Amino acid sequence: MACIPSYLSPKEAGYIVNVVIIGCGRVGARIAASLDQAGHTVAIVDLLPAAFRRLPQEFSGRGIVGIGIDEDVLKSAGIEQADAFIAVTNGDNTNIMAAQLAQTMFNVPTVVARIYDPVREETYRRMGIHTVCPTTTIASLMLDAIKVQ
Repeated sequence: MACIPSYLSPKEAGYIVNVVIIGCGRVGARIAASLDQAGHTVAIVDLLPAAFRRLPQEFSGRGIVGIGIDEDVLKSAGIEQADAFIAVTNGDNTNIMAAQLAQTMFNVPTVVARIYDPVREETYRRMGIHTVCPTTTIASLMLDAIKVQ
């Protein structure tokens, strides 16, 4: 984390402080570990308790067992104080629903959802949800890798 003037809190300086993540797969666990290591407050939600084994031993955030579209689960993860919300479960529907909840019901300022289906990704991006589509990203990277110079 960069040096913040003493008269500003990290949040006032524009830094993301409180992050809620749903999905503790490889991507979610990696994001959670990176944010935690950088000094952010992280809560990660997953339906399977065993998923939290992916987190490093030194992870100081919180792991919450539950489904990421349940309002009570999201509240227990601290969504009401969240500066950012990241949805990276394996299900597009869950990610979309959770992102919409975070954005509209809880007014989380920064919301990002992973969506595998390129057509759906485009639709939800147009609706104002920041989306990441690994399908199109990986396809582009692979095509770039085989271009002949």
